[in-house]
Amino acid sequence: MVKIDFNVPVHYHLPGLFEFHEMYRLFLPLFYGHREWFYPWCDIASIYGAPADCLWGGGRVGFGEAEPMDAFNLMEEYGISPRLTFSNSLLTRTHLSDEKCNSLCRLFSRLSVPAGVIVHSDILCEYLSKEYPDLYLVSSTTKVLTDFDDFISELDRPEFKFVVPDFRLNRRFEKLEALSDIQKDKVEFLCNECCSIKCRERRICYENVSRKNLGEDVPDHKCKSPDAAGGYRFSLAMKNPSFIGIDDIMQKYVPMGFSNFKIEGRGLGSAVVLEFLLYYLTKPEHQLEVRESVYLDSMLDLF
Repeated sequence: MVKIDFNVPVHYHLPGLFEFHEMYRLFLPLFYGHREWFYPWCDIASIYGAPADCLWGGGRVGFGEAEPMDAFNLMEEYGISPRLTFSNSLLTRTHLSDEKCNSLCRLFSRLSVPAGVIVHSDILCEYLSKEYPDLYLVSSTTKVLTDFDDFISELDRPEFKFVVPDFRLNRRFEKLEALSDIQKDKVEFLCNECCSIKCRERRICYENVSRKNLGEDVPDHKCKSPDAAGGYRFSLAMKNPSFIGIDDIMQKYVPMGFSNFKIEGRGLGSAVVLEFLLYYLTKPEHQLEVRESVYLDSMLDLF
């Protein structure tokens, strides 16, 4: 297993445990084998995702082709915490017996490093705490906690190791700074959201994905936010008032006592996610070397 320095001040939580397995199979040896190419102040704390069409899933339907054992072995090799994205908001107790999702929990409970589950449903939260106590829990941003008092209440729930607030709370600096050290250690900011801060349909959008994961035949949610028709663009995300860039992280958030930052992108292509890894983790003078090392591998289909 690769030895990781957990004393760095910034811990990134990256997308695509199952969705971008082949890319990480190429990227992780570069990250740990050429640390001089990457910022010394950051590490990869976790990689999150779920196999395609998991009943408990709340993320992008149909993405996630890697075999569970392949994901397991890669995380074991590098000592990275895997997280299962089980953030379906519409689960009932009848769904808790799903064998595919339970088998994934049993598998990742066997890792030598702690594994986690990203959850929305309190029903699932209670079930996981009882049946799989070795898995830590992360409160999902799909709860759309835009009220700061609700966010504080979530932070104070002992069952959660981390809480991902709605991206619209990213710049509430006066209130964020007033949090206790214990609360700050649990905050995991979503850095690169492209959705408009004026969007009022975010909860509806997440519920639509949850229904699809439950097998319901529902039409796709049509987002009415500005620029939605153009899809995700990192260049537009950087202009979002909620965007957290590397200068923000090092000059604002770290001095305030925050250290955990989530990068979204499970439903995007490998090429786009690689750009996130280049921006957030890679020194500018070595980005071309990393890009070439990944792009020139004939086994990876980047799109």
